[in-house]
Amino acid sequence: MSCNGLKMKDFAASFDLQILNRGNDYEEAVLSITDVNRPGLQFLGFYDYFDPRRLQVIGKAEVMYLKGLTSQERKRAFDDLFLYDIPALVIARDLDCFPECLESAQEHERTLLRTTETTVDFTAHTIEFLNRKLAPCIGRHGVLMDVYGEGVMLTGDSGIGKSETAIELIMRGHRLVADDSVDIQRVSNQLLGTSPEMIRHYIELRGIGVIDVRQLFGMRAIKIESQIDLVVQLEQWDNNKFYDRLGIEDHFTEILDLQVPCVTIPVRPGRNLASIVEVAAMNNRHRRFGFNAAEELARRVDERANLGIGKKD
Repeated sequence: MSCNGLKMKDFAASFDLQILNRGNDYEEAVLSITDVNRPGLQFLGFYDYFDPRRLQVIGKAEVMYLKGLTSQERKRAFDDLFLYDIPALVIARDLDCFPECLESAQEHERTLLRTTETTVDFTAHTIEFLNRKLAPCIGRHGVLMDVYGEGVMLTGDSGIGKSETAIELIMRGHRLVADDSVDIQRVSNQLLGTSPEMIRHYIELRGIGVIDVRQLFGMRAIKIESQIDLVVQLEQWDNNKFYDRLGIEDHFTEILDLQVPCVTIPVRPGRNLASIVEVAAMNNRHRRFGFNAAEELARRVDERANLGIGKKD
C-alpha cells in the first residue's frame, strides 16, 4: 500500500509555518507528491508542464523579479498562479508578502504561508520530509532486529522461535526494533522498518506472556527504526529438502519492488539460532563489501585442481 497524501495543515504545523491566508480547502488539502516548485517561469507566463500538485515556494530571486514589475503586473502574475489548484504558496526567508499576492490569494481562496528558513534549506527539508511521509509502505509479520549494525528481519510461521531468538540476541547486546509486526517503508532505494506504535518495545513469549524490553533491558536494547539489510526465513527442518551448504548462490526476496538478501535457516532442537543469525548478519555485511567466502573457497579448490593438471607421477 502507499500513503494517500499528507494534509496541508499537518505539513504547516510540522514546519511551524506562519499562515498568511487560509485557503478554502486548507483543512482537507493534501500534498500527494514530493516535488517542490519555484514558480519563476510561471511568473513569466510559461505554464507548459506545470504540475499544480506541487508545493510552490518563492524566495529572494522571485521577489526581486516581482519588485521590478508594476502593481498591475504583479497582480496578474499571482492571479495566473492562483488560478491553479495548488496546495499552497510558501514565502521563504521571512520576506514581506506583496499586497497583490495576499489580495490574489484571498480572491482565489488559496493558502498562503511563510517560513523563516532560506529557500534552499526549506526546499531540501521539505523534499526529505515528504519522501518519508509519502513513501510506499507495507506491513509484514516478523521480528526486526539490529544485529551488529545490520537490520535483520526474522520471518517464519508462528511458533517457529522468532521471538525467542530475538530475546537471546537482545541478551547478547543486540537491539529490538519490532516484534510480531513490522511496518516497512521504501525511501528511495532503502527499506526502513519500525514497529507499530501500539506494540513498540514489547515482545510476546509463549509461556511467559508479554514483556517490555525497554523496561527489562534498558534503552540499549531497543531501536526505533532500522534499515532492512537481510531477511532470515526460519522453517522446520525437512530431511527431504536440500539446504544450501556452500552459499555460492545469492538468494533474494522482494519487498516493495526491492530485492533484499535472504537466507533460509532450518530449525531443529539443538541449533543455536541466535549464533546463526549473528553469523548471517556478519556474513551479509562481508558480502556487501565484496567478499564471498564460498566463492573464495571454490576459487582455491579450482586453483589446486588446476595445479594438479599436467603433473607427472
